[in-house]
Amino acid sequence: MTFKSGFVALVGRTNVGKSTLMNQVIGQKIAIMSDKAQTTRHKIHSVLHRENAQVVFLDTPGIHKPKHRLGEHLVDLALGTLKEVDVVLFMTEASSVPGSGDKYILKQMEGLKTPVFLVLNKIDLISKAELLPAIDQYRGLYPFTEVIPVSALKGENTDLLVEVLLKYLPEGPRYYPEGVITDRPESFIMAELIREKVLHLTSEEIPHSVTVAIDHLEERPNNLVAVQATIYTERESQKGILIGKGGSMLKKVGQQARQEIEKLLGSRVYLQLWVKVKKDWRNRPQHLKNFGYYNE
Repeated sequence: MTFKSGFVALVGRTNVGKSTLMNQVIGQKIAIMSDKAQTTRHKIHSVLHRENAQVVFLDTPGIHKPKHRLGEHLVDLALGTLKEVDVVLFMTEASSVPGSGDKYILKQMEGLKTPVFLVLNKIDLISKAELLPAIDQYRGLYPFTEVIPVSALKGENTDLLVEVLLKYLPEGPRYYPEGVITDRPESFIMAELIREKVLHLTSEEIPHSVTVAIDHLEERPNNLVAVQATIYTERESQKGILIGKGGSMLKKVGQQARQEIEKLLGSRVYLQLWVKVKKDWRNRPQHLKNFGYYNE
């Protein structure tokens, strides 16, 4: 039996559902999700195993106009991925007309020999009558190889997307062993899950100035894992908001993150969180390197 394998990049503007789609296809939460822009900050490999195929998805940061060095790095990371894969999934929302961000990304793909799919997400929010005009608008901007409307949240047409993808993958090896679903260690996913709860629970002032580091992991008796982590932000005022009155905000973040980490590990978790300030860390190369952003 022929075995197919290859790499598939998910690219698009911020907040169009790339991480949601990847999690839906893989069947497990790997990338964090939020309704706030620029949620994904790393290139995350997620692996879909089939009997006769293996698809390695690369979830990339949303392409946007950068405002700091971290933003510049994220855009470079996303655009660089286009040259490394067998298929590109250009994702956008079915309910929105092509904007300047979409046009900029498609401009970067001019002359690309790699097959590019148009994946119109959130079709559950529009009528079928609205879908065809949306497809026509995007087709007028780029010669897409395939067009597949989906609802990443509800899983609609996601199986179809995978079946069509497999047709375009070359014969190849099994890059990851059976059972491996991401190239990221559990500590990375834990840090991202904590950051996700900060995104959900705090105001617009806080989310993008936050990063999380796992300081210590320890397996203890009775199926218990102790996790110590630090949430870093840029200003003392943000630290105060993250901690909250009497520690109330940090307690909420910890409770919600602990539940997600327990699902990930299949163990009981004792989670301790601290908040520290690293001034202007998003613009400082040494801080970005220390937090793992320049190691990809």
